[in-house]
Amino acid sequence: MTSTQTIAGRTGVKPGEQAPELVVDLVGGGSWDLAAQQPQGFTLIVFYRGHHCPVCPAQLSELNRRIDELEQRGLSVVAVSGDTEELASKSTRDWHLDRLTIGYGLAVQTMRAWGLFVSAGHNGEPEHFNEPGLFLVKPDGSVYYEALTSMPWGRPHLDDILNGVDYVLRSDYPARGEA
Repeated sequence: MTSTQTIAGRTGVKPGEQAPELVVDLVGGGSWDLAAQQPQGFTLIVFYRGHHCPVCPAQLSELNRRIDELEQRGLSVVAVSGDTEELASKSTRDWHLDRLTIGYGLAVQTMRAWGLFVSAGHNGEPEHFNEPGLFLVKPDGSVYYEALTSMPWGRPHLDDILNGVDYVLRSDYPARGEA
C-alpha cells in the first residue's frame, strides 16, 4: 500500500498505513515532528480549522483541561492548523491553552496528504484551511484511527475516543478500515 490513496478525488492515508510526514512549528518556539514521537499508546493529532472557527475553542479547551488524563492513558497530543504564527498564538491566549501543544503553518499539500477536507475561505476566513480531523498514530508511525469531517461540527467526543483507546490497549484490537 502507498502512503496516500485517492478516494473520490481526495488523497489521504488509510488505517494500517504509515502516516504522512508531519513537522510543524510550535507556538512558543521550536518544532514538533511526528517521527520523533514515542508515545506509550498513541499520538493523538487533532487538526483544527484555525482561529476563525467558532467550534474549535471548545474542542481544544477540553483537550487542554484533560491533558493529564490523556497522558496517563499513554497519549501524546498535538493540535495543528494552517494558521499563521500570529493567529495560532492569539488562539493560545484567547482560548487559554496553557498546556496543549499547538502547531501552526500546516501547508495545503500536507492537509491533502492526510486526507483532510480543504475549504476555500470567505468572509474573512483564511484563503484555504483544513476542516477538522483527528488521528491516532501508533508508536511505529502507522495510522490506527482517523475521523474526518467536512464541516465544523460532527467531531468525535473525547470520551468516546478515550473509551476506545482503553479498549484497544486492553484487547490489542486491530486497526479497522484498512482493506
